[in-house]
Amino acid sequence: MCGICGVISLDGDLPSNVRDSIGAMTDQLVHRGPDGGAIHRTPWFAFGHRRLAIIDRAGGDQPMTNEDGSVWIVFNGEIY
Repeated sequence: MCGICGVISLDGDLPSNVRDSIGAMTDQLVHRGPDGGAIHRTPWFAFGHRRLAIIDRAGGDQPMTNEDGSVWIVFNGEIY
């Protein structure tokens, strides 16, 4: 099972130390997903993902975005 983490601010920008802590959070999840990992940060949210590649070994990197980069997601599962 993959590992996901994140933090979101509902009322303005995240403090930089909170936003930057996502890397350390993701590092703590390496046992949940040894096949890859990535983070995505903006001023008001940060997402992290550790990947366990069982299905779709060549693709499936996360966090994922839509075509224009306006929506970001991290998840554990499949989209049909």
